[in-house]
Amino acid sequence: MELRELKYFLAVAREQSISKAAAALYVTQPNLSRQMQNLEKEIGKQLFMRGTKKITLTEAGRLLAKRAEEILELYNQTEAELNAPLSDIGGDIYIGGGESYAMGLIAKAAREVAEEYPDVRYHLFSGDSATVSEKLDKGLIDFGIFIEPFDLSKYECMCLPLCDTWGVIMRKDSPLAAKENISPQDICNEPLILSQQSLGKGVIADWFHKSYEELRIVATYNLLYNASLLVEQGVGYAVSLDKIINTAGDSNLCFRPLYPRLKSYLAIAWKKYQVFPKCTEIFLNRLREILAGYNKENSAE
Repeated sequence: MELRELKYFLAVAREQSISKAAAALYVTQPNLSRQMQNLEKEIGKQLFMRGTKKITLTEAGRLLAKRAEEILELYNQTEAELNAPLSDIGGDIYIGGGESYAMGLIAKAAREVAEEYPDVRYHLFSGDSATVSEKLDKGLIDFGIFIEPFDLSKYECMCLPLCDTWGVIMRKDSPLAAKENISPQDICNEPLILSQQSLGKGVIADWFHKSYEELRIVATYNLLYNASLLVEQGVGYAVSLDKIINTAGDSNLCFRPLYPRLKSYLAIAWKKYQVFPKCTEIFLNRLREILAGYNKENSAE
């Protein structure tokens, strides 16, 4: 398979039409159709289901589309790194992770590097630990931010000197808003909105001492902002990490920590034996300096 064939294939998958894809690619329809037939012969599987109005992907086609996007993204990243002038410090840094206020330390390192090297660009990806780990393994991101529990034995990593506190986001007019803390008994029978990451790791189930089947889960979320909109509409209570959603001032929402306390620590990880571009190496070293300074300052208090 050639990169050109993968680009053509993705265009057909996106347009769901040979003629529309050919127009978008500025190639002739017979040429594109022949290329796709050759690709199917090379792979040995049918990639398209050709209907009267549109073309859809087979199961093999969907798998190839996913892999083709990853291959082309990695190719574009590599090409950009190789074409960057050696005399200039610039380029792209890719960071993935879940939502956490501890990302503030990452942002501080990014700001300090950007002040000295304005041609450095950052690309942030939000996702759960499984997705972040997959992208890290494939080289699609440089760094992954992981919230415990985690097993990072296959990576190089640094622990971040901050921890996130779990609690409940609710409407300020909720009966539970009068409480300083939320216990399992307070909320076990209420409609719950839980993060997909906590579901996968059983974090909240362990705190409740119940299985998820015993809880009244009305929604799950990947991004907390979207979950907070459900809370505002009275759909349920969102169990989440603190300091991600602003609940101060005129907000209709408030945050109450769980009791017994439930905290999660974080770490930043990257592939072992990774050879970074100069800009990424500078960012990592700056982050190390910030974390060392943070640890020294807090140990002196």
